[in-house]
Amino acid sequence: MEETKTIDLSNRFFKLIVALIVIIAVFLLGQLWHQFKNLPQNFPREITVSREGKAFAKPDIALVSLGLNTQGLKSQDVVDRNNKVMNQVIQSIKNLGVDEKDIQTTLYNLNPIYDYREKGRVFRGYSLDQQVRVKIRNFDKISSILDKATSLGANTAGDLQFTVDDMEKVRAEARMKAILEAKQKAITLANQAGLRIERLVNISEGYGPGPIPYGGGFSGVALEKFVAPQIEPGQTELTILVTLTYRIR
Repeated sequence: MEETKTIDLSNRFFKLIVALIVIIAVFLLGQLWHQFKNLPQNFPREITVSREGKAFAKPDIALVSLGLNTQGLKSQDVVDRNNKVMNQVIQSIKNLGVDEKDIQTTLYNLNPIYDYREKGRVFRGYSLDQQVRVKIRNFDKISSILDKATSLGANTAGDLQFTVDDMEKVRAEARMKAILEAKQKAITLANQAGLRIERLVNISEGYGPGPIPYGGGFSGVALEKFVAPQIEPGQTELTILVTLTYRIR
């Protein structure tokens, strides 16, 4: 006689149904919570304010470029004559109290010279341009340095500019002013709107027009007989823009 076997699936089926219901319920609750958080009234509320801070400083260094253009038929002759003059110029600048670290060679170019004609180009020799950038900390020495350099043979000069050596200190002052003004503006806006500031959530910084150096009145010109200018360093201005974002409620 054959024995009939019965498999009871009711318990396993019940557990499967419960698991599916739980998964669906969790999914639906997640969707509802996501939609709730995306409602306009549930977005984090913020205010953003921007303010400029300005700092003024008296320039404490002058920058000037001095150089020499030398031309000749042979490259070695050009180099020798140019180096002789520029070495004298640099030494004289040091003798007038300029530290070696404040003298930097910014240009040294040796190029052939050609005349271009209908039948082709004709070689005429070589031209050597050399320039040094001088940082002058004692303004009383500016005229003496310019006069001495040109008297020794320097025949080109770049922009005479006045600036501040430690510009970061000026930036820090302008930044602090901008932050204080932006913070006060945010507090005023929140109070007038009946809101309360919770915390600062973002800060960014930008720069307004940078310090505009004073030009001494000559730029890349050849000098035959140089008359030193009257020195008026004026004042340097720096503007920093600060933007603050606050969480409010």
